Amino acid sequence: MLYSLFNHFSDVMGARLFSYISFRAITAGVLALCVSIWFGNWFINYMKRHNISEMQRDEKTDPFNVNKKGVPTMGGLIVIAAILLPCLLLGKLSNVYMILMLVTTVLMGALGFADDYIKTFRKNKDGLNGWVKIGGQVALGLIVGLTLRFAPAATMNEVVTSHIENNITVVEKTPEIKSTQTTIPFVKHHNFNYADLFSWLGEENKYRAGWIFFVLLTVFVVAAVSNGANLNDGMDGMCAGNSAIIGIALLILAYTSGSVVWAEYFDVMYIPGSEELVVFLASFVGALVGYLWFNGFPAQVFLGDTGSLTVGGIIGVCAMVIHKELMVPALCGIFLMESVSVILQTQVYKFYKKRGQHVRVWKRAPLHDHFSTSVDQVLKNDPTCSIYFKGSKNLHHENKIVLRFCIVTLILAALTILTLKIR
Repeated sequence: MLYSLFNHFSDVMGARLFSYISFRAITAGVLALCVSIWFGNWFINYMKRHNISEMQRDEKTDPFNVNKKGVPTMGGLIVIAAILLPCLLLGKLSNVYMILMLVTTVLMGALGFADDYIKTFRKNKDGLNGWVKIGGQVALGLIVGLTLRFAPAATMNEVVTSHIENNITVVEKTPEIKSTQTTIPFVKHHNFNYADLFSWLGEENKYRAGWIFFVLLTVFVVAAVSNGANLNDGMDGMCAGNSAIIGIALLILAYTSGSVVWAEYFDVMYIPGSEELVVFLASFVGALVGYLWFNGFPAQVFLGDTGSLTVGGIIGVCAMVIHKELMVPALCGIFLMESVSVILQTQVYKFYKKRGQHVRVWKRAPLHDHFSTSVDQVLKNDPTCSIYFKGSKNLHHENKIVLRFCIVTLILAALTILTLKIR
């Protein structure tokens, strides 16, 4: 809105500042942080006055006797509001990537809100039907994948080079193309094209098959990351803290992909228009940091599925848009660990239950709960249970667990960015 307004009145003093990504991104980040804190304070007071909290939290036991009863939920609405307002004011709303991110925020927010609404107001702890959740994530993945396939503005330049000629920097780019290429970590001068997986279909058909694969991969990444973030949201400050760190890494990657200079320097594909993601991601990080003002231990509000599904969806879609999805397993390593821990726990338990045995891989899943749960707690509820990994007898307070998980995410984010140079 303001971008278009000041772009129209470009001759007015100071109006040209809005043409700079750095200015708009920093302003958006600060504004998002302020909105998150201001709206968060009002939202928490409103929820407390109306006694709205997530009922299933009351049943969760904690070895450190941390009482979370009565803490408001649906805090994701704080994050969503703090993202949307700066982006609508400062973003270039005609940009296809900005539109995709705004659609992602609203769609995943609505999906999560429906789940929280059923849990909170209808007192149904199961929430939204699992297949409906998956259906929403699949729909978003299809929207993103098909938009990247058919939108004329969603293109890339595979190679960008520059040289000095008559004291003038001359930039040379390969033609803008629509491609299923992606950046391969640790490999220099080479992008991988998914179409090459289908070379056996012939030159013409392999590109069609490559795009089908790319769209399906988008669906998978969006669903996997959003569910991983949802599982990670179990302790005060956990999901928001990890996601803010991941958001900063994605911001750097988006800035690199959207700048001719940095795309050449890091030898990655140049994606015209993707620099607008920097404004969105600055709002994303600012909103999460502001939300942590209230979500740090002891939490005054919980993200709920409204927030965790939205945050995960944003991360997954952003990775696909800048064609850095092969970096997601490293960048979102914590989310991956949480998801794998739940899958292993569930499958092993089902396998042995058919044989009349009760066996667990961890004391409790997702993985972060394993470190705050004692063996005695597990055996109290299930005396015949066997546990593969009992871990240390010393339990950790959730504050320490959250801090250590965030440190791991910080290391993974740094390594992900380093892959641009270690090639």
